[in-house]
Amino acid sequence: MFSNRTIYDISVILGEESFPFPGDPPFRKEMLLSIENGESCDASALSMSAHSGTHIDTPSHFIDGGRTLDNYSARNFILPARVVAIEDKHSIKPGDLHDLDIEPGDALLFKTDNSATGRSISGVFSERFVYLTPEAAAICVGKEVGMVGIDYITIEASGDEAFPVHRKLLGSGILILEGINLKDVPPGRYTLICLPLKIKGGEASPVRAILLG
Repeated sequence: MFSNRTIYDISVILGEESFPFPGDPPFRKEMLLSIENGESCDASALSMSAHSGTHIDTPSHFIDGGRTLDNYSARNFILPARVVAIEDKHSIKPGDLHDLDIEPGDALLFKTDNSATGRSISGVFSERFVYLTPEAAAICVGKEVGMVGIDYITIEASGDEAFPVHRKLLGSGILILEGINLKDVPPGRYTLICLPLKIKGGEASPVRAILLG
């Protein structure tokens, strides 16, 4: 079915490339049974934040009464996407978006210095990363995009505890995809598939995100 299409895996590896947002519990994998130890099979238990690694935020993450994961169909996480390269090594600003050609409902994914430097897969949180400004978030709302993605564990400026970007996007019904790695992905148009776990009342979930070229 996809034999004639390029597939880019834009997910980070949990437990190796991933790192938690400050204050969140780290990803952990505990072996319950081990073939190496003479037991019948390998079986493990996982513990993590719902916002671990490459993950989706839904409106209920910040909006009281907002939609949760189980209020979406699978097709909401399969959509046309535009990957845009950002040259600014500090932040994504309105000037980066004013002339952007994107259809309402499409996903807008930002490829920044976070991917180029390996910061997005470093395994260690850094307070210096490229983020989306509230003013640029307002442009995304005006363009009626369906999802905004960024190549870091958070789309928000480090230390901004008011979380204006999350509130602006999620309050407008725009899903947020965080923790992607776009280093090997050329700017352009794709099909994005980023299916979350189907969690009752879930405000977020890790995803395996891929782009089809």
